[in-house]
Amino acid sequence: MTSHRIGIIGYGAIGARVAEDISLGKVVGAELAGIISRTDNGTGRPAVERPFPSLTLEAALECCELIVECAGQSAVTEYAEKILGAGVDFLITSIGALADQGLAARLNACGPGRLFMTSGAVGGLDLLEAGAREAAYDSVVVSTTKLPETLVQPWMDQEQADGIRATTEPLEVFLGSAQEAARLFPRSLNVAAAVAEAVGDWDGVQVRLTADPKASLTSHVIEASGPSGEYRFEIRNNPSPQNPRTSGIVPFAVLRSLEAAIGERGGLV
Repeated sequence: MTSHRIGIIGYGAIGARVAEDISLGKVVGAELAGIISRTDNGTGRPAVERPFPSLTLEAALECCELIVECAGQSAVTEYAEKILGAGVDFLITSIGALADQGLAARLNACGPGRLFMTSGAVGGLDLLEAGAREAAYDSVVVSTTKLPETLVQPWMDQEQADGIRATTEPLEVFLGSAQEAARLFPRSLNVAAAVAEAVGDWDGVQVRLTADPKASLTSHVIEASGPSGEYRFEIRNNPSPQNPRTSGIVPFAVLRSLEAAIGERGGLV
């Protein structure tokens, strides 16, 4: 069996678990090459200590067959073209970066490396993508509900941020296109980005974002209608204990996507 050497960008709640499972042999055909460091804070050491080798991007491009992004949209913007252009496959978690249509076009034209995207915290993307192949949807709406604190953004003024934090009832924070949602809430609306990418319509997919202080789980309701039929999915994920802004299921979705991307065994695709 071929061993695929894997590099990981990011060592937070998602990247740490992905790295651990690969190192323990839980991903068929994968071998952990190391963690790609983005900064060393001027010390010559990684910003976060970890029990795995540290790699520069240049070193990773020499030794890895596939690199996994677990570090946010800026990592996709910074690294994707270099990785794909070097002939290395790239699996991203931060699909919201593709709301930048210029970047998306460049990546579509880039290669010979292949770009993969994980489904992350959302299900039903396969069915939505299949329906979009038949014909464009008449309507696609993603309604996401999260705890208020997780939806406060750096661009908000103090009054708006305080109003979200202090709400005692469900409060609509945003209503607009998936493209605008991904730009304004880059850490909170990867689900909407994944849906938009699946149906191929960033402007047409509408997003409703609600802050609810009683939300024990992160909730996503996806509703779509068109020539292929009518679909409704409701996903309620437990937040990550390490980072409440992301769902706890995401590292395991990445691991599933990684195993499918390296193609060492069959299964549900």
